[in-house]
Amino acid sequence: MSDLVVVVYQSEAKAEEMRRKLFELQKEYLIEISDAAIAVKQEDGHVKLNQLFNTTAVGAASGGFWGLLIGLVFLNPILGVALGAASGAISGALTDYGINDEFMKQLSESLQPGNAALFVLIRKVTGDKMLEALKGTGGTVLKTSLDDSKEKALRDALAAS
Repeated sequence: MSDLVVVVYQSEAKAEEMRRKLFELQKEYLIEISDAAIAVKQEDGHVKLNQLFNTTAVGAASGGFWGLLIGLVFLNPILGVALGAASGAISGALTDYGINDEFMKQLSESLQPGNAALFVLIRKVTGDKMLEALKGTGGTVLKTSLDDSKEKALRDALAAS
């Protein structure tokens, strides 16, 4: 079972720095991440999502490849690539991977303009070493699916100086 952790930072740059730090910790086998996305509340009030995987681009690329193969069979590869890329992009745009986009947008509506929320879906974690690595990095815990004691330990680690 995965745990969701949402931490708010003062800027998108700080949230991105923390996401990179989590991926470095994943290389050390301290954490196993299913998904990590950043939601930024822009000055105009809209929420922009910065996700790891652009499903639209991946869908267009794979659709273009399959369209090319099918187009070669029917002696019209250019039409096949165009139709395959278009259908792949549409299917990719409709696909949601990891954390639900609507959930992230709804939760991020409460942010102040310019602030960013880091959403992390965690499969496994080595708690004590992970908390030590995050000690004093800042941020405010907005929401978690952790139990109360683990959530308090996370809040204390982020707030430590």
